[in-house]
Formats: sequence, C-alpha cells, structure tokens
Amino acid sequence: MNKLSFYYRQAKDELHKVIFPIKEQIRSAFLSVFVVVTVISLFLALIDAIMSVSLSSIMS
Repeated sequence: MNKLSFYYRQAKDELHKVIFPIKEQIRSAFLSVFVVVTVISLFLALIDAIMSVSLSSIMS
C-alpha cells in the first residue's frame, strides 16, 4: 500500500509540473498542421495526376 501511495503522490507532483497550452496556441498549432497537410495533399494529388496522364499516354 505504501508503494501505491508513493506512486500516486509522485504522479500528482509530476502533473502539477505540466504546462497546458492556451486556446490560442492550440488554434495556431491546428491551423499550421491543417495548412501543411493540405499543401502536401495537393502536391501529392498533382504528382499523381501527372504520373497518371503520362503513364496512360505511354500505354496507349
């Protein structure tokens, strides 16, 4: 039982050290990730379309 209370006390102390992000930081990080994922997706779609057209022209 002593080990369990010691573990709980340490976990509680560590949780007090955590700095949670504020709403603006979360929004900024979300927008950054959204923009990067969108740009990469569009780039990959463009590459896929180019390769598809070129391959279909080679095959026919």
